[in-house]
Amino acid sequence: MNTISKFFRFKENKTNLSTEITAGVTTFLAMSYIIFVNPAILELSGMPNQAVFLATIFASAISTLAIGLIANVPYALGPGMGLNAFFTYTVVFSLGFTWQEALSMVFICGLINVLITLTSIRRMLILAIPSTLQNAISAGIGVFIGYLGIKNLGLLQFTSDASNIISVNGGDPTAETFAGGVTNVVSTGGILPELVDFTDSGVLIGLVGLLLTIVLLLKNVRGAILVGIVLTTLLSILFGVTDLSAIDFSENSLGSAFADLGVTFGAIFTSEGLPSLFGDVTRLPVVIMTIFAFSLADVFDTVGTFIGTGRQTGIFTDEDMKALEESTGFDTKMEKALFGDSIGTIFGAVLGTSNTTTFVESAAGIGAGGRTGMTSVSTAICFVLAMFLAPVISIVPPQATAPALIIVGILMLSSLNNIDWNNFEVAVPAFFASIFMGLVYSVSNGIAAGFITYGLISLVTGKAKKVHPILWISMGLFILNYIVMAIL
Repeated sequence: MNTISKFFRFKENKTNLSTEITAGVTTFLAMSYIIFVNPAILELSGMPNQAVFLATIFASAISTLAIGLIANVPYALGPGMGLNAFFTYTVVFSLGFTWQEALSMVFICGLINVLITLTSIRRMLILAIPSTLQNAISAGIGVFIGYLGIKNLGLLQFTSDASNIISVNGGDPTAETFAGGVTNVVSTGGILPELVDFTDSGVLIGLVGLLLTIVLLLKNVRGAILVGIVLTTLLSILFGVTDLSAIDFSENSLGSAFADLGVTFGAIFTSEGLPSLFGDVTRLPVVIMTIFAFSLADVFDTVGTFIGTGRQTGIFTDEDMKALEESTGFDTKMEKALFGDSIGTIFGAVLGTSNTTTFVESAAGIGAGGRTGMTSVSTAICFVLAMFLAPVISIVPPQATAPALIIVGILMLSSLNNIDWNNFEVAVPAFFASIFMGLVYSVSNGIAAGFITYGLISLVTGKAKKVHPILWISMGLFILNYIVMAIL
């Protein structure tokens, strides 16, 4: 007991073991929905659901344990919401990479983040981005996630006139028949979203689940999001949305989950991973830009959480932030915390999941009194124990996880409060990096639009010299990416 107390500095941080354990369990309950939501998103890219389930648990446990032991801070990590959506919807669906190639990019992103954390590059990058854009990016990911949740809930249907359809299954839309059925349709901006007519039982169950989750959060129920998922799943079973008789639990056991993990574990080192990613030289610019987008979103998602929660509670003091600015090596609490985050991304990619990042739900544990890395250790243990829920994953419908996406989106929009919308110079890049991000359904394109408009406004207003060179380089890379994509 005394050894643990001394290692985590309980006395200095005015805490004790029981408080830290309680805080760790609270954090787990607040973010445990990720073990349901992450597999649901990544399996769309072709990855085995059960493999992603275990990869999510192990990546979360390893990275959370690392940040607790290395930096002694009470934060928990897991595959980031928004980053997993970027992985599936942008990298795999839009850019056409395989999930093995996408995992390879995540792995490289982790290596880069470790490298720039051990040097002064990550510190310079953090200090180069204006706080307005940092807040806008955080809020933009919230808009993106919220919209994704609304779609998954089944609230929207889309109508497109035949004249606006560009292609069906990647080919001529005028073909009378399509062998194997229709798999995808590309339409112009003429496609119109509208609410469904609410006759579908799945949509109604999802709406009830959303209302239940909101009420639970308002009542400050611990693990409200997880409880909402469980209750919505039970309702879906009760009303026949989920058919238990059609589920083969023998195929969704912990043993089968480990068998599926063999498909994703180390996939980046096979011929379909890193070799395939760099096998086509013509794709290299897109690969580099995608890795850049992964790294950028990862960095600011984590830093925003640290600053937003740590400063108010004293976990990261003014002295800590000043030390970060003046640091010339790997010696500050923030840098150590960033290092733990980067380690998690590397392990996650090897196991089979998208970037791990620090969860804002860590604030729940901090609010419960967590002040040291023992909180993180407790959360990591909870994640390991969660693997025994493997058979449950197959019965959780999209209508049960969609409310979690919507709620997380709402919570992330709080960053908009830190933006001066009355200042047009500030509002334009903030809009493109936040609201526009959700409208174009792409995290990277939203970040690019925010950076580019910020640079243009700085040029027009004569403030170009105030823009950090690293930011100009980032803008140039984004523009280069669009030129390359146009040529390809």
